[in-house]
Amino acid sequence: MTAAEARALWLEHLAHERRASPRTLEAYGFAAQRYIAFLEQHRGESLTVKGLSEVTAGEVRAWLAHLRQGDHPLSPRSLSQALSAIRTFHRFLDRRLDAPNAAIALVRGPRVKPGAPRPMTEDQARGIIAEPALDPDREDWEVARDQAVLTLLYGCGLRISEALSLTRADAPLGDSLRITGKGSKTRIVPVLPAVREAVDVYVAEAPFALAPDWPLFRAKRGGALSPRHVQATVQTLRSRLGLPASATPHALRHSFATHLLGAGADLRSIQELLGHASLSTTQRYTEVDAAALLSAYASAHPRA
Repeated sequence: MTAAEARALWLEHLAHERRASPRTLEAYGFAAQRYIAFLEQHRGESLTVKGLSEVTAGEVRAWLAHLRQGDHPLSPRSLSQALSAIRTFHRFLDRRLDAPNAAIALVRGPRVKPGAPRPMTEDQARGIIAEPALDPDREDWEVARDQAVLTLLYGCGLRISEALSLTRADAPLGDSLRITGKGSKTRIVPVLPAVREAVDVYVAEAPFALAPDWPLFRAKRGGALSPRHVQATVQTLRSRLGLPASATPHALRHSFATHLLGAGADLRSIQELLGHASLSTTQRYTEVDAAALLSAYASAHPRA
C-alpha cells in the first residue's frame, strides 16, 4: 500500500469513526500530504506504508525544519499542530495497518507559550448582544435566538458547542444548568435572570414545535443551529460595531471569566464555572486582569 492510500484510509477513519470536523480533516490531511511529499522528495522515491514505519526521528525533525523555511514559514503553534497530526497518522498506521514507528515519540515539538485570552470590554460584550435587534432584515425569532445564544456565552461562560447542545427540555432555564463540556466533564453553572429571560423570549418567538430531546436552537430551515452560524453572526456584528477580529464568540467566554475576576471572584470558582481541568489554564486570566490594571494606571495616574 502506498503512503497516499494510507493517508486516504486515515482520513476516512477520522471522518466516519472519529467524527472529526471538516476543519480538522482539512488541516490533518494537508499536514500529512506535506509530510509524505517531503519524505518522497528527501528519499527520491515513492513512499509505502513500510517506508513510513521506517521514518527516522531525524527525518521528522528535517521535515519540521523545512516547514520553518520558505516564503510562508509556520509559527511554533502551527508546527506543533502539524506534528500532532502526524503523530495521529502514525498511531493509525500502527493500530490499523500494523506499521509501528517508535521514532515518532522521540521528536519533540517547539515550545508554544499559551497566549493570554483576548476578552471584550463590558460595553463591547453588551453591544454584541444588543446589535442583532437593530437588523431590519432579520425576523424577530432569529433576533431572539441569536441574542439568547450570545447571552448564554457571556452570561454563563459557555463554549459554542455547549450552548448549542441544549435541548428543548432544558427550557425554561432554572437557577442553574448542568453542562457536559470537554472530556465529558460535567459542571453546574448558575443562570442569571438576564440569561433566563433571553432564552424565554426565544422560546416564545420560535416558530418550531420541538420534541423535548431536540436541539433548542434552530436554523432558519428548522435544522439544528450550527457553530458556523454563530461565528458568522458575530463576525457580521463586530464589523458593524467596529470591533477587532479578536471579538469572537469564544471571546465572550473569555470576557465572562475576566469580568468575574475583575469583580473579585477567586480563581478556583472561575475554574469550576469554566470547566477547566487545570487551574493553570484559568490562571491565564490573571495576566489579562493585571494588564487592564496597568493600563488604567497609565491612563489615570498624574505621573504615569
